[in-house]
Amino acid sequence: MSWLRRLAGRDAPVEEPTTPPEAPGPVDVGDSPEALRAAIADVVRLVNASAGDLPTAAVVNARAVTDVLTEIVDTSRTRPLDVYTVIAVRATLTDYLPTTLRSYLAIEPELRGTPRAASGHTATQSLLIQLDVLLASATATLAAARDQDVDALMTQGGFLRTKFSRSDLDL
Repeated sequence: MSWLRRLAGRDAPVEEPTTPPEAPGPVDVGDSPEALRAAIADVVRLVNASAGDLPTAAVVNARAVTDVLTEIVDTSRTRPLDVYTVIAVRATLTDYLPTTLRSYLAIEPELRGTPRAASGHTATQSLLIQLDVLLASATATLAAARDQDVDALMTQGGFLRTKFSRSDLDL
């Protein structure tokens, strides 16, 4: 085709480089311990920034939740986090805890102490109940992560006993 262009008096088209496209960088799935720690820091900033508009007990409970989540993520120093643990921590950090706090903060301050007909609880009572549930859930997740570590240690101990102790087959 380029010889036809030359005959017609046109310049040959500029050829595009044939280098392959750049390979994409590492994909940030957000499930690494570092990403989870960054998400914890974001939630802590939200709690701290909102502390003046939250009941003191809510600030304490929300920070207790983030402290337990930090302990969970810190278990990754000895073994990788279980996928279910990552899902629970990620959901609490990116949805459950921030949504609970933002929903409360969206309520007009003068309405936060008014009981609702459906539940009989005030918005403040509901907030504290929800934070208690989140804390209980995070604590249960931490216990499961620690139990997994204990189970791994017991399995390793059984392996070592089998590997290095005298076998029943020895005469």
